[in-house]
Amino acid sequence: MRVSVEIDESTLNDLRRLTGEEKMSPAIRRAVTEFVRRQRVREFGRLLREGAFDYPLTNDEIESEDRGPDEK
Repeated sequence: MRVSVEIDESTLNDLRRLTGEEKMSPAIRRAVTEFVRRQRVREFGRLLREGAFDYPLTNDEIESEDRGPDEK
């Protein structure tokens, strides 16, 4: 999808430098994609802290399962 936005040149230059992209479109696409990913991670963390997911095992039990039978 094509979108027109006004972004000052200094910010765009910083964005290209920070993303390592030479052209503006890939730099903007990368920045927007990363922003959305971080927001989703933040929301998932919030849901975890609020207990939105019901895990029947404790952290110690999960780690014990991860170690395998020889390491328990």
